[in-house]
Amino acid sequence: MDAGDDGAIVAAARAGDESAFAQIVERHGRELRVHCYRMLGSLEESEDLVQETFLRAWRSLPGFEGRSTLRAWLYRIATNACLDTLDGRERRVLPHHLTAPAGDPLPPRTDIAWLQPFPDRLWEPAGPSDAQPDAVVVTRETIELAFLAAIQHLPPRQRAVLILRDVLGWPARQTAELLEGSVASVNSALQRARATLKEHLPERRLDWAPSAQPTERERAVLRGYMDAVERADLTAVAGLLAEEVRTTMPPYPMWFQGRTAVIGALAAGWDADSPAYVGRFRMVATRANGQPAAAAYVRAPGQDAFRAFAISVLRIDGDRVVEATAFHDPGLFPAFALPGVLPTGLSAAHR
Repeated sequence: MDAGDDGAIVAAARAGDESAFAQIVERHGRELRVHCYRMLGSLEESEDLVQETFLRAWRSLPGFEGRSTLRAWLYRIATNACLDTLDGRERRVLPHHLTAPAGDPLPPRTDIAWLQPFPDRLWEPAGPSDAQPDAVVVTRETIELAFLAAIQHLPPRQRAVLILRDVLGWPARQTAELLEGSVASVNSALQRARATLKEHLPERRLDWAPSAQPTERERAVLRGYMDAVERADLTAVAGLLAEEVRTTMPPYPMWFQGRTAVIGALAAGWDADSPAYVGRFRMVATRANGQPAAAAYVRAPGQDAFRAFAISVLRIDGDRVVEATAFHDPGLFPAFALPGVLPTGLSAAHR
């Protein structure tokens, strides 16, 4: 579907041609999913909101007069659907947004809206091509967990303005029209949003790297990390961690700051003679939020298979892991096209 075909496709869809509308969904679905994810911080809700967006679009097609592009019209619908969902909601968080570092394990908290990871496989093909000349390039920096966590601190309307203006590159007037406000109000909201974002982004993250994929050095660190975890080699893991590394494990509310604390937390769970022993691990490389990631599978004592355990997303600086966020939710594995169970013989060296 070429950009110049919008008029004919929309006309056909308005006439009730479901196959024409399916082309609209196919063309714009991926970038709208990412847009909703940025707004909501939730993979699950972004899927729901994309469906809601296209349901509203289908119902509203008779009123679409073409005064804006089809893409802008869909973004208007998606943004308003997200704002409706966010109305009165608390922001999504990671454990370090709530408490100080903890030394003792705490039970999972299901009453907290946790930030969720986003599989790269769901957005990577969204870059422009001959068939999609106006599609959005999903750049790494604006989908990293650090960015997602930072923009969750913004009120919903400021969040929408920042995403539309600074992420998607929309002009102030077009943003104002979408949000049914004035250019002055949009510019004011943008300045406030930028100031808040600066407060919550990690150091040196105001100037983002343009790469859309993890570097070879980052992939090498990931391979070393996976291998060390599979061997339960605490010394090797420690050698890959930055001194002030931070680890979080939603939905568990505790988190750990510093290499010593992290290794101490791992030690009991990896000691086969400890009552807290978790089991042996197998790791599968994946990618989430434009960052290196690993799917962890565990074979608990007495079990005969490795079962889905957590998706760990790493932030790597140089040749050290500076942050590891392990999402302990096996329900995420299907979105990463990963199985729930691994054969016992599979190891990192053979993947």
